[in-house]
Amino acid sequence: MMNKKGRVFSGARPTGRQHLGNYLGAVKNYVALQDEFECVYCIVDLHALTTLETTENLRSNTYEMALDWLAAGLRPEETILFIQSHAPQVCELHTILSMITPLGKLTDLPTFKEKVRQNPNNVNYGLVGYPVLMAADILLYRASVVPVGVDQSPHLEFARELVRTFNYHFKTQALVEPATRFTEVPKVLGIDGQQKMGKSLNNHIELAATPEETQKRVLSMVTDPQRQRRTDAGNPDVCNVFSLHKIFSSADEVAMINAECRKAGIGCVDCKKRLAHDLNESLVPFRARRAEIDQNPDRVWEILHDGGRRARAIADETMRDVRAAIGLP
Repeated sequence: MMNKKGRVFSGARPTGRQHLGNYLGAVKNYVALQDEFECVYCIVDLHALTTLETTENLRSNTYEMALDWLAAGLRPEETILFIQSHAPQVCELHTILSMITPLGKLTDLPTFKEKVRQNPNNVNYGLVGYPVLMAADILLYRASVVPVGVDQSPHLEFARELVRTFNYHFKTQALVEPATRFTEVPKVLGIDGQQKMGKSLNNHIELAATPEETQKRVLSMVTDPQRQRRTDAGNPDVCNVFSLHKIFSSADEVAMINAECRKAGIGCVDCKKRLAHDLNESLVPFRARRAEIDQNPDRVWEILHDGGRRARAIADETMRDVRAAIGLP
């Protein structure tokens, strides 16, 4: 830990088994950051309550997500991996921060407006205060760096503003203002080739799917919409299948497909079969590790509970300073 540059915090809602979009957009980065930072990663079950109609699968989704993160390479002996609600201090800090947060600031955030547009009949108090709870997550663990995509930057800047407001108002340095670390998050399209990959649209490819399931999903992927017949020349630049080839296939194969597709030397079906093969080959180590870890579910829960214990120790220190700065008895 002594050689690490600082502490990173990030969290994600418990969506269960992870798909390619989750991995390429976040989990792969989580794993890489461990070499550079002390990492705190959180499965944010309280955040999930703002839009969940039922909590029936909350526990199983939490387990499956943790299982995938561990199989992908998170190292619990050095990284804190825990469940948000296992450190209830976040609720206290959320309440305190809400007292210095203007309501108009929350309703102006673009993500809030998008959620209202998506679910106009479920605009609850928790949804409005979502950014405050998110800020509490980050600030409670005194993260020095938070990795975000450009679309998430308003939320992090909101958290940074809360730090400045709190510290100025209470004449303290109890809260740490985190630095922004922009990540190159690729927009991974789903099998429809139009929308971002996601479970809600059923256009995803799960990391833990069987090779047969993976091939079936890949074969259903939309390719170049202008290519109607096998003899038509294609344009790999607009083909979602080719975009995944560039990630999971060898440089030689990518170059071959790029050239042959443009002159109809290779058909879309063969192109997709090659992707399914390469994707399955790339996922062999992950799936083997996942199967091995899954043989001992109790160990996964032990890791999450131990992570909660370590997270609470950091949270206690932060809240002692916060309470003292405010003057709470």
